[in-house]
Amino acid sequence: MHDGVAAYVLGVLDEEEHEAFERHLDTCEQCQAELIELAELPEQLDELKNDPSSTSGDDPPMSMSR
Repeated sequence: MHDGVAAYVLGVLDEEEHEAFERHLDTCEQCQAELIELAELPEQLDELKNDPSSTSGDDPPMSMSR
């Protein structure tokens, strides 16, 4: 996975990095595919953050392995 994809999806790139990554994205099919896979990540993180049951401490952390 290209590190820029996750940073781009999460919105943590500065303006220059954001523009550079978008130029890269125009020509990189692998990053385009990864972007599609990660597109819902911010919403999922927000749901976890706002879900009171996710802070119980009883459940083990979620694994991101495939």
